[in-house]
Amino acid sequence: MRMKTYRAATSTAAFAKVRSELGDEAVILSNKTVTENGCKCCEIVAAVESDPQPRRPQRDTRDGVVDAALRDSVGWQREWSQIKGQILALMKPQMDPTRLSSKQRIALEYLEREEVDERVLTHVYCTMRETRDLPVMGALDPLLKATPFRAGTWTNRFHAFAGPGGAGKTSSLVRLALRMKKEQPGMRLCLATADGGRGKGRLILKHYAELSGLAFREIITKDDFALLRDEARQFDMILIDLPGLSGRTTLEEWSRLYGLHECPDLSIHLVLNPYYSKGQFERFVDKYKSEQLASVIWTKLDEACTFGAILNMAFAGGLPVSALSYGPGLKNSISPATEEMIWRLMFMRRLPDGTTQP
Repeated sequence: MRMKTYRAATSTAAFAKVRSELGDEAVILSNKTVTENGCKCCEIVAAVESDPQPRRPQRDTRDGVVDAALRDSVGWQREWSQIKGQILALMKPQMDPTRLSSKQRIALEYLEREEVDERVLTHVYCTMRETRDLPVMGALDPLLKATPFRAGTWTNRFHAFAGPGGAGKTSSLVRLALRMKKEQPGMRLCLATADGGRGKGRLILKHYAELSGLAFREIITKDDFALLRDEARQFDMILIDLPGLSGRTTLEEWSRLYGLHECPDLSIHLVLNPYYSKGQFERFVDKYKSEQLASVIWTKLDEACTFGAILNMAFAGGLPVSALSYGPGLKNSISPATEEMIWRLMFMRRLPDGTTQP
């Protein structure tokens, strides 16, 4: 067995070095925080077999078939997605609008203009077709739920904000923190950053924590998160800014690396904006899947042209919406989500602050 020690500013960077040099077969022997030249950094000791045995052909065995299927799963999923798209394309001409009432037809046409996915449209059509007099909202309501982001609604102490770079994780965290501090001045909040590789987000969190009299912590390694869990009783709520995940790294892998998966008192909120492409949304569903994923926060609503993505994501992931963010400022620009608020946004293009999106 060949062992090697890697050091980097963050666990993510150190783990990337391990994967780059030793590959996916590397075994992590230790992951700890050390001090080098007066600065804290992450040290990972990893090992890999020096002389790996050549693989035996397993094509004709049961295990070989399973292994081959797993190796090819990404390509298979892509092919299955294409097949589903073709099936839906064949079904669409069979969606006879004359079998719906006039109100139902108008609603379906409106949803299509809002770029609601064909899978959702097909589901809504089939539901309304079975009951001609069914109100449109009777078909839509079961597809989308809201769980407002408020201290009384979310009882978990830890809340992590995940999502692609540029989605608005840091600004959403700060906006929610300022809103809760305004509503409950005595609330003990802690802002934490695990995005050590991006200085701007860290400085923003630290700046607003100092201005508002909030605690601030940095999570560079797994040890830092363990220390934060030890002092968690000092706070009513801890909001954690997670980094954007690059390459093949998934949320589950990152959570294991930093020890977040061991925290039962943690909810993760996926931060997205409505104008990503369909392919990007499908990738996000796969990349950010986790048992701890609890809600979606939608940002930059004032910059969006359509809002069908909100319904598409609710249908694909089954997650409630917890907050809606809009406008350039950090104060009074985020609202705990309600279902009525979301439907007004989708059908009336009315933002939570009452302004109408053109």
